[in-house]
Amino acid sequence: MNAMLDKGDGRPVVSVTDARVSFGAVKALDGVTLEIGAGECVGLVGHNGAGKSTIVNVINGGLSPHEGTIRYGHGSGGHSINAARDAGIRCVFQELSLCPNLTIVENTRVMHRSLKGWGWRKRGAALIESKLQEIFPGHSIDCHEAVGTLTIAERQMVEIAITFCEIGAPVRLVILDEPTSSLDARLAEQLLAYVERFVRDGGSILFISHILGEILSVSSRIVVMKDGRVVSQRPAEEFSEHGLIEAMGSVVKTRDARTNLQKTNTASVLTAAPVRGRGLPFQAMKGEIVGFAGLGGHGQTEMLVGLFESRTGNWLRADDPEVAFVAGDRAVNGTFTLWSILRNLSIGILPDLSRLQTLDFDREETLGQTWKDRIGIRTPDMDNPILSLSGGNQQKVLFARALASRAPVVLMDDPMRGVDFGTKQEVYAILRQEADAGRTFVWYSTEMDEVCLCDRVYVFNNGMIVAELKGEEVTEENILSASFQEAA
Repeated sequence: MNAMLDKGDGRPVVSVTDARVSFGAVKALDGVTLEIGAGECVGLVGHNGAGKSTIVNVINGGLSPHEGTIRYGHGSGGHSINAARDAGIRCVFQELSLCPNLTIVENTRVMHRSLKGWGWRKRGAALIESKLQEIFPGHSIDCHEAVGTLTIAERQMVEIAITFCEIGAPVRLVILDEPTSSLDARLAEQLLAYVERFVRDGGSILFISHILGEILSVSSRIVVMKDGRVVSQRPAEEFSEHGLIEAMGSVVKTRDARTNLQKTNTASVLTAAPVRGRGLPFQAMKGEIVGFAGLGGHGQTEMLVGLFESRTGNWLRADDPEVAFVAGDRAVNGTFTLWSILRNLSIGILPDLSRLQTLDFDREETLGQTWKDRIGIRTPDMDNPILSLSGGNQQKVLFARALASRAPVVLMDDPMRGVDFGTKQEVYAILRQEADAGRTFVWYSTEMDEVCLCDRVYVFNNGMIVAELKGEEVTEENILSASFQEAA
């Protein structure tokens, strides 16, 4: 654990006063005032595009506001990335920033420039191994591995551990932006327990998450943002999940009952044999939403990729695509970062938008406007670069790309990472409508609430399907119990 920090000097770790930031006509921040003191965990919530990422970039020195002031309680003063680091401010971004071609130890050196001199690799390995064990006891990560060989959950664990390492200036404030988005329930619980210990010892946390239960459980104070403004700020105990949703401006909808599995059309549309001859086979029926569950990194993503490759096995695009894929790691497998929002959406269905080998721009624009309205992509212009969107809005574009296709099967690899509560409800409704119309979804999620929305769930352990749960059997208790079963 970090050395005990001084909680009693009365100085806030960071103070933001009346910050205003505009990107063209978009007001990303519209007069935000925020203060974070020592020894507190501040939860920050709001829909995608509310201004959360912008205020994070202001606090960590990466973005200077057009108006307003930022003051750090420690360090040499000024406002810049170096000044923020000198003040003990660290950040784990939603879009992971590790270099895939470097080892974990080498990435530690990149993030901590004071780790240098003779024997720095050995010292760095000892530091990161100790911190990984402290935060995620029982992990199996080798610190000499290249980051590119790790799963997305392992990369998230490594980046969190590197950020909390004390090398040079003391760590006073850690900004955690969707830190559990790729972690299963066990790993998320370990991280939240560490956050509580870090705060108890005098550290500060700015915790950003769309998983409202996590925000309520770990925060001492919650700040709600909407349209670039702080609209509510109260002690965490004064909020309920329902109250948080209303403060963000969403309507709490009743969850539709899971549809009955005994459908009249039970045609199998996708199958896979047992892995290495062990465990259960996989199949999905027309009109089903099938979930993949179990502890992270136990073969769910590999199964999805295998299913996709089995139906798209050559470089020539079929006239009638059989499957579409929604990637969870959008930065690596989803977005074309130099393209516009519209082109990122339309790339999946170009043949449907073309006449005589020429793209019909009017049809493309109509498609973009239709999905912008239907799924709520927050942008004034679909011709803006994809990176002008928040992470959650980028994910909406990937959803729209898959749903706009004619593929009867959609494979989804933890697709709700960084998507706000209101949008999740809208996407759930779209998925159910599409399933009722006959489209099949195969959905891996690390969020138990999402898995429990599925008609059937396959539970994975050690790369194999160890259990199949149907209807009312799909509960958190049954899924966790099955996660530790051995394959027959």
